Amino acid sequence: MKKTFKNPILENGADPWLYKHQNGCYYFMCTLADRLELWRSRGITDLGEAERKTIWNAAPAGPGSKDIWAPELHRINGKWYVYFTASDGGGDETRRIYVLENESEDPFEGKWTEKGAVNTAYPGLDGTVLQHDQELYFLYAGYGYYPEYGSAIYIAKMINPWTLGGDNVLLTKPEYGWEKQGGMAINEGPVALKRNGRIFIIYSASTTWSEDYCLGMLSIYDSCNLLSKDSWKKSEVPVFKKCIENMVVAPGHNSFTKSPDDKEDWIIFHAISGARGQRLDTNSRSVWAQPFYWNDNGYPEFGKPLSRTAELRKPSGELEI
Repeated sequence: MKKTFKNPILENGADPWLYKHQNGCYYFMCTLADRLELWRSRGITDLGEAERKTIWNAAPAGPGSKDIWAPELHRINGKWYVYFTASDGGGDETRRIYVLENESEDPFEGKWTEKGAVNTAYPGLDGTVLQHDQELYFLYAGYGYYPEYGSAIYIAKMINPWTLGGDNVLLTKPEYGWEKQGGMAINEGPVALKRNGRIFIIYSASTTWSEDYCLGMLSIYDSCNLLSKDSWKKSEVPVFKKCIENMVVAPGHNSFTKSPDDKEDWIIFHAISGARGQRLDTNSRSVWAQPFYWNDNGYPEFGKPLSRTAELRKPSGELEI
């Protein structure tokens, strides 16, 4: 078996979400616009051969029937939940995050039940769940201050996996030039990463059609109040951005996972290769996978997007599967 691989691991795919379950399987989802598919594989780099199953189809019309984006699979209190963005086709003001629930041990089995839209204070997209200290927190990109900026990231405590309680607290809005590329000011796609006594929120900045779409980062000590904006520290520069010499632009909307033997951390993201100086065709987004590391200060180091020609060592333990 070959010990290396080249990116992208999937030629077509946007908003990739890869979840490693304790049963050893990887479960993958991405934006398909009119349905939700769940993929199952034994490794990270063999997603092209993954088993696939449609778990939900959009209705022909009505709330939640159009623009099915950015699905995420989560395991919460012994049940499976899928969070996804949808609208009625009438624009951003109708965009909400919807939830499906499955009580089966294996998300490929059982019945997926619609729980409706999360009761966010603002229209929005890209919902995700952070589990911390026996509490559930919901993060999403909301349109609360449009047209001052396109979207900002909010956090709220959850009463249950589909219901929020209390205030929707603004965590980050576009402030820097690198968050305002492509004609709109955007913070979206939050995802949580926990390590070294801290919680990190990695988010996407600028428009998806700009080559400067990139990743920003918030951090907080895990003993602090997650609902206090002042407790979060925001990076003044992108933590992951385009690499012209490697011909990779617009890297963003990521997820995190572990290698099969749990020894390595990997970032899964979408990007576009070979395009520059124009409004990008977002249908050309591919799925990329790279290992990342931790610096002496306890922060993640993502490096730069590697080229299509780079030979990467397969994730630790993948050859033994």
